Amino acid sequence: MADFWSGFLLPLIIIVLQILAIVVPLLVGVAYLTYAERKVMGAMQLRQGPMLVGPFGLLQPMADGLKLLAKEHILPSGANRVVFYVAPMLTFFLALVAWAVIPFADGVVLANINVGILYLFAISSLGVYGIIMAGWASNSRYAFLGGLRSAAQMISYEVSMGIILVTLILQTGTLNLSAMVQSQQSLWHIVPHFPLFVIFVISALAETNRAPFDLPEAEAELVGGYNVEYASMPFALFFLGEYANMILMAAVTSLFFLGGWLAPFNVSLPWVPGIVWLAGKTACILFVFIWVRAAFPRYRYDQLMRLGWKVFLPFTFVWLVGTAFVLKYG
Repeated sequence: MADFWSGFLLPLIIIVLQILAIVVPLLVGVAYLTYAERKVMGAMQLRQGPMLVGPFGLLQPMADGLKLLAKEHILPSGANRVVFYVAPMLTFFLALVAWAVIPFADGVVLANINVGILYLFAISSLGVYGIIMAGWASNSRYAFLGGLRSAAQMISYEVSMGIILVTLILQTGTLNLSAMVQSQQSLWHIVPHFPLFVIFVISALAETNRAPFDLPEAEAELVGGYNVEYASMPFALFFLGEYANMILMAAVTSLFFLGGWLAPFNVSLPWVPGIVWLAGKTACILFVFIWVRAAFPRYRYDQLMRLGWKVFLPFTFVWLVGTAFVLKYG
C-alpha cells in the first residue's frame, strides 16, 4: 500500500494540483480579459463599458457565464450530433493543453521538454480542426463558409509564423522554451528581429481570428460564421477557447521576443518574481490586441490572403536567409 501511495497516487495528485494551478488562473484570466476588453474599448469609444453588475462592473464576467449556462441549448435539424458537440470541446481542450510547456519562470514549467516549440506549433495547427468540424456539423451554409475561411486563414498565417520560429531557432540553437528565454539574457530578440516581432503579432491576430482579421465570423456576410448555430454552453466553450488562445499567443510572443520572465535591461529586482514580469508583458500584448480591434476596420478576404502570402511569407523567408548568412559569415 505504501508503494502504491508513493509510486503512483502521490505523483498523480501532485500533477493534478499543478494542472489546476495553471487552468484555474487561466480561466479567471479569460473571464476578466473579456471585462478588460469591454472597458478598454469603451474608453476608446468615449463610453463606460460594463458598470451595473458589481462595483465598477467587476462581476459582469460571472453574470455572463451564468447567463450562458442558463440559456436553452438547441441542436439544429440535420446537424451531426457527435461532431457538433465534439468541436467546441476540442477547441477548448487544445487551448488548455498548449500551456503544458509554457515556462512561467526559471524552472517553473509543467513539462520542460526539449521540443517545446514543436509541441506548441503542433497544438496551434490542430486548433483549426475544431472550427472546421463546427462549420461542417452545423448543416448551415454560413457556418460552413466560416469554417472554410478559418482553415485558409489559419494555415496561411501559420506558414509565416513557422518561418519566424525557424529564424529564432537558427539563432538560439534550441527547441526548448526555457533555453529560448535564457538566450535573451543579454539582448531580447525584439531588438535584432523587430520586423519579425511585428509580423508575429499581426499573424497572432489572424491565427486567433481577432479583428481586423475576424473574417471567419464576419457578421455582415456570415451572420456569425462557424459558430452561428451554437448557443448556451457549447458557444461558451468556443468563446473561452478563443480568449484562452489570445492569452497563449500573447505569452508565446513574450517568450520569443520580450525575454519571457527576464526583467528589462537586466534590472535586479529580487522581490519581483519572474512570473510577474511574464504576466506584465503578456498583458501589454493583450492590450495591443484590444487596441487593434477598437482602431482598425475589418479587412476584405482577398486583402487578408494577399497580406499573408505576398507580403509576410516572402519577407520572413528573406529574413531567414539573411539571418543564416549573418550567423555563418558575420
